[in-house]
Amino acid sequence: MLNDIQKQLCSDNRTDFSDLKALILNCTLKKSPEPSHTDSLLEMVETIFGKNGVQCENIRPADYDIAFGVYPDMTEHGWDTDQWPEIWPKVAAADILIIGTPIWLGEKSSVATQVIERLYAHSGETNDKGQYFYYGKVGGAIITGNEDGIKHCAMSILYALQHIGYTIPPQADAGWIGEAGPGASYGDKQEDGTRAGIDNDFTRRNTTFATWNLMHYARMLKDAGGVPAHGNQRTAWDAGCRFDAPNPEHR
Repeated sequence: MLNDIQKQLCSDNRTDFSDLKALILNCTLKKSPEPSHTDSLLEMVETIFGKNGVQCENIRPADYDIAFGVYPDMTEHGWDTDQWPEIWPKVAAADILIIGTPIWLGEKSSVATQVIERLYAHSGETNDKGQYFYYGKVGGAIITGNEDGIKHCAMSILYALQHIGYTIPPQADAGWIGEAGPGASYGDKQEDGTRAGIDNDFTRRNTTFATWNLMHYARMLKDAGGVPAHGNQRTAWDAGCRFDAPNPEHR
């Protein structure tokens, strides 16, 4: 999976990442165990994590019966079932969150949109410093497809993550697209026996950069005790004007 440059980077690393936890949410439309092209690229990320001691779990939200909505548990809001509460503890424990998604009609998948909405459901919660809950965590995006849209999808995902409190490192996204129109997706076996995209230097380099930047920033934030808690504490405002009150007259 890793080339010689990637292997050497892992071998030369002297930073201890072993206390970091990463969660990958592969927002493919496919349920397990159907092969996912997005998983094929995410495997590179997981391999780098693993060689550097980062504890990583990769799950597919499509395998869960997740309700639509922007509340932590939608069974309290009219839905009969909602398995998002089973995923949430994994999100809460992760120092690094990566959203992987295919591109459909130039956009991230519907599953990715649903996941972001459910992440948003917890954005009003606070950490032990009184900051919004996701402060001190880092986020990234991995995109695959055979149509244009890598930067557009990454822009949408990374904006949403930073808006709810995640720190976005430099170059925290990567992806691969083949030729426009019907054709091979990442990892597909081709007529000559090679696999599409696997040897693409641009994708391999950017995926490597994104993975290391996520590890570096998670390490820096954890060592610093998170984001400094001054001027950004939700709890400091709770006794005063409630800017987030649901009544629009109070905005």
